[in-house]
Amino acid sequence: MTAGPLARFTVLDLTRVRAGPTAVRYFADWGANVIKIEMPPGAGDADMGGPRHGPDFQNLHRNKRSITLNLKEPDGKAVFLKMVEKADVVIENYRADVKFRLGIDYESLKKVNPKIILGSISGFGQDGPYAERAGFDQIAQGMGGLMWITGMPGGGPVRAGIAVADVGAGLHCAIGVLIALLERDSSGQGQWVSSSLLQAMISMCDFQAARWTIAKDVPGQAGNNHPTSIPTGVFQTKDGYINIAASGGHIYKRFCESIKAPELMTDERFSTDKARAKNRDALNAEIDKRLTGYTSAELVEKLNKAGVPAGPIYKMDEMFADPQVKHLKMAHPVHSPKLGDIELIGQAINMSRTPFEMKTATPEQGEHTDAVLKEFGFDAAAIADFRKRKVI
Repeated sequence: MTAGPLARFTVLDLTRVRAGPTAVRYFADWGANVIKIEMPPGAGDADMGGPRHGPDFQNLHRNKRSITLNLKEPDGKAVFLKMVEKADVVIENYRADVKFRLGIDYESLKKVNPKIILGSISGFGQDGPYAERAGFDQIAQGMGGLMWITGMPGGGPVRAGIAVADVGAGLHCAIGVLIALLERDSSGQGQWVSSSLLQAMISMCDFQAARWTIAKDVPGQAGNNHPTSIPTGVFQTKDGYINIAASGGHIYKRFCESIKAPELMTDERFSTDKARAKNRDALNAEIDKRLTGYTSAELVEKLNKAGVPAGPIYKMDEMFADPQVKHLKMAHPVHSPKLGDIELIGQAINMSRTPFEMKTATPEQGEHTDAVLKEFGFDAAAIADFRKRKVI
């Protein structure tokens, strides 16, 4: 195993649930010294990320070490601040006001270590009218515009099937912290980096959001149809459904030729991009009629050979069985002392010299407390005293 490109950085991980752990996972997977700080058993404020040995928790917290430390105790806070002296990054996703109540806000950390970078994730931002509200992925999906454009037309709002606001906020926070680390190389100073579920959700709405800001167009639900590219959507085959993206004159022509339907090019309802947009439902119905003679696999192969984007719609087990997914190694093996050999989800970043590594499974709660505290200058007697007083 290599040291990893981020091995020179120490990250103190105060995160819980999903958004924060998603951010920290980038640092852990590329070799940073990530120390997960958890409350001691029975001290309250549990991680709330699901069962420790369940798939979700295991996938989020690999490649870390874990210590227990009660930040509500004066000595616990003092231990944490001593760790901050040597650390590079602290990442947290408490409610916006909690860090101030604990005395571990950026200005407090900066006094201990001017080079420290604090990464914060909240539900709605660090200030403003909703700053103290608790954040939750589905709430952000609704407020961020996603649910109103998701689902079948007229069917009412629908949440995305993944925690897209949580994961998006984690990704944005990680990028921000990495930018801050690069900037620190020239300035010598740390800074406070923050993102929120709401900001991430709006940012990830991207072109749909820009339709309003630029054209004052309010996007609605398009179901399985692409909102602007036609015909692009889900189509029925002899044995199931596939996705086809056949928008644009040249691709549409290749598509019609591939399914032996030249009449769909000459029919005035479908002969231009504008006409296809106006008559989308009629076009989709005509396409469905012509695909019933093909299996999904046959059609995906046929269309891709013709240069028409098409793909299957997989269940999760089918997805991981796909040869391209296997080639990309998106399921990475790791050995867990508790669970045995398991597979966790890989990163979606490829690097020619410094790939991420799946070194260790998620640690047990407080597994590394003694070893880590010794690294930060605490002797055995001090550690025993902390444990006796439930500081750790």
